[in-house]
Amino acid sequence: MESTVTKSPILLYTEQTPNPETLKFVTNKMLYKGTADFKDEESAAQWSPLAKALFEMPYVKGVYICNNFVTITKEFNYEWEEVILPTKEFIKNYVGEEKEIVSDGYEDAFKAETAKKYETQYNGENAELVVKIRELIDTYVKPAVEMDGGNIEFRSFENGVVTVLLQGSCSGCPSSTVTLKSGIEGMLKRMVPEVTEVVAEMG
Repeated sequence: MESTVTKSPILLYTEQTPNPETLKFVTNKMLYKGTADFKDEESAAQWSPLAKALFEMPYVKGVYICNNFVTITKEFNYEWEEVILPTKEFIKNYVGEEKEIVSDGYEDAFKAETAKKYETQYNGENAELVVKIRELIDTYVKPAVEMDGGNIEFRSFENGVVTVLLQGSCSGCPSSTVTLKSGIEGMLKRMVPEVTEVVAEMG
């Protein structure tokens, strides 16, 4: 008697994010271990068949894939009520068909590009401070930001100023500036007195 493998059904629900233009589509399946952020069709076409397919929908402005969720940023002239159902259906079917989500090699390419663009050589006291700042961001800030469908990455530390990159729902979100200034900046200044300011660049 042949044993048939039953695939567990794909469950999908949406979660609000602090950014009204962005919605988090959460599945019961691991989509991508890591973070993949696509701001345009070109990068999506190169690295993510799922993001590329989503960009073909006229209302999709940005796609961010992390763990078991996809965060979609829509064009402001569309309402979520109009587009939420077809988007849910599409993601559910796509994941159910086990198609490729993010291409192999994306993470290495992204890291190499980022390192080239941002990594300044730190030495002596600054190097120790950078390690401390990174640890604080990864331990305290990143998990909270991920819950909201976004991501934060340390970029640089120079003359007391910490630069971070905001991705997913945090990019362009009205409340992210408040979070950045009152939450993250406040914490880093308390824990690392050498920090005078935290600024963000949007992913």
